[in-house]
Amino acid sequence: MSAQPEPALLYSEEEEALRAAVRDLLTDHCDPAGVITRTESAALHDLPLWKSLADSMGLAGLLIPEELGGQGATHREAAVILEELGRAVAPVPYLTSAVVATEALLACGAEDLLSELAAATTVAALAVGLHVAPGGAAAEARLENGVLHGELTGIADASAADVLLVPADDGGLYAVRSADATVTPQVSLDSTRPVARVSLDGVPGRRLGDTGPAVRRALRAGAGLLASEQLGLADWLLAETVRYLKERRQFNRQVGGFQALKHRLARLWLEVAGLRAAARSAADALATGEDTDVAVAAAQAYAAQVAVHAAEEALQLHGGIGMTWEHPVHLYLKRAKADAIAYGAAGTHRAVLAELVDLRAP
Repeated sequence: MSAQPEPALLYSEEEEALRAAVRDLLTDHCDPAGVITRTESAALHDLPLWKSLADSMGLAGLLIPEELGGQGATHREAAVILEELGRAVAPVPYLTSAVVATEALLACGAEDLLSELAAATTVAALAVGLHVAPGGAAAEARLENGVLHGELTGIADASAADVLLVPADDGGLYAVRSADATVTPQVSLDSTRPVARVSLDGVPGRRLGDTGPAVRRALRAGAGLLASEQLGLADWLLAETVRYLKERRQFNRQVGGFQALKHRLARLWLEVAGLRAAARSAADALATGEDTDVAVAAAQAYAAQVAVHAAEEALQLHGGIGMTWEHPVHLYLKRAKADAIAYGAAGTHRAVLAELVDLRAP
């Protein structure tokens, strides 16, 4: 009998090796105590960690073709990286630069900027609010006499970017050097992915291509791979909660042995397993181009509730220690809550999915 092919959504040996390498790096350079300390400082982004990921490991150019200096890999590999970054709530601009901005530049064919991103000499950010879903309306700058004016808010990782990709009202996407714009930090629930206001006052920009297809492609990839980050969050929270309940004792018994808590953990395990299938499906669809819109919408219709539920359960089941600033659970809860509205809330994706599969509400 001929051997049966492996199901497409299983992790390959190469993906597992990539996971191990990234996890080792994060274990050494992104411990929870360090992330908590960084959220209390002015330097929210961990630039040394980003340099290790982007330059030393070459991960900034994972989705960029080899002829432009990138790795020429697929969204499946990027998804594995985002799982690990989610597990560590790593404060690096990987999703915004190496995925979202990269996809926009690929759509525009901006080879010079793609080469800069692949070489890790440049960080880019798409100047579209983090809340905007694929196909949603984004704020635009005004193009007047060849220069850009306006104010764009809620731009994720803009403070770490060297280049901003700005949609304009003439239908074009423009590359703007961050040094020419005014980037002002905004208060955000999640300090590990800071957002900012970008003000443009007669700023020069270089037209890269048309906004519509570039932004839609970028946001779709962002939404699809965000599910893998949410998977990483939920998976860490589940594992950490199980570990803690095995250690904590009450009435001379392991707290994890109480049946009511076992039921809660079993339910959460099933939810995380479902999220893993949805996230892998979205990553594979982005890589192959098959049923991409459906897979992305399905993943994001489900991912937020699982990540938030995992964080809420972890907070409660850790008892008093879970409520302290010193314990990292609050970082995961804030990231899960912020991710719940990033690239479109779950309700938006459910509505899109209903249209795509012709199951609209009566």
